[in-house]
Amino acid sequence: MSPSRQTLEPATMSEQDGVRYLHLGTPWVQGAMRVRKPQAIELEYVQRMMAWMLWRPQDEVDQGHAVQLGLGAASITRFTHKVMRMRTTAVELNPTVISACRMWFQLPADDARLAVVEGDAGAWVCDAANLQTADVLSVDLYDHDAAAPVLDSDEFYAACRGALVHGGLMAVNLFGRDASFAASAARIASAFGVDQVWSLRPTREGNTVVIAGRGVVVPDRDTLSARADNIESRFGLPARKWLRMVRPLSL
Repeated sequence: MSPSRQTLEPATMSEQDGVRYLHLGTPWVQGAMRVRKPQAIELEYVQRMMAWMLWRPQDEVDQGHAVQLGLGAASITRFTHKVMRMRTTAVELNPTVISACRMWFQLPADDARLAVVEGDAGAWVCDAANLQTADVLSVDLYDHDAAAPVLDSDEFYAACRGALVHGGLMAVNLFGRDASFAASAARIASAFGVDQVWSLRPTREGNTVVIAGRGVVVPDRDTLSARADNIESRFGLPARKWLRMVRPLSL
């Protein structure tokens, strides 16, 4: 269950050493942007949420519809919209986060390729109008306490799979205790199939990114290496590092 509007904390901003941070009434960082490089992805775990790119053919990596559930500081939204030039939809429950991103984090106004939806992410993936409409789904849903995902049920992950096209990919940020990660990963595997779920090593801060596919065919190592080289040269993301740290999910 997502928080009610009455319990939503207002978005605030801080800045240090050229990096602007988004908060929700606590010191916990909800997102970040380097002021002089607004299109770059600043936080390591957010960079890793782009690892889905490894599972897409080179000529399709920037094609299709990218959806973000949870706007944060709009890092992924800016990247898919401005850098990759994909059709992009972001779903965010807290209206002050949307306003903050537009004021402080260079989130552009909606246009032909960008739609920022003020609404509940769980309702969005369950809406029949959104079935099989997303090629990529990035899920980063935490409240102001950042203790565990706000949406983390079997039903939610099944609906996420339903929102993906065949061959689509979901990236999820899981942050918290080992037991919490294992339970969340098991729910994702139940929805997608354990053979369609992979995880990256945790960051120093404790974020583990999980990638799940809907009918994804994993290529051989040489093809993955070529894709990683392409991602690094075209988009400046550390894809070779991702390739070294990704593993099939082990339950």
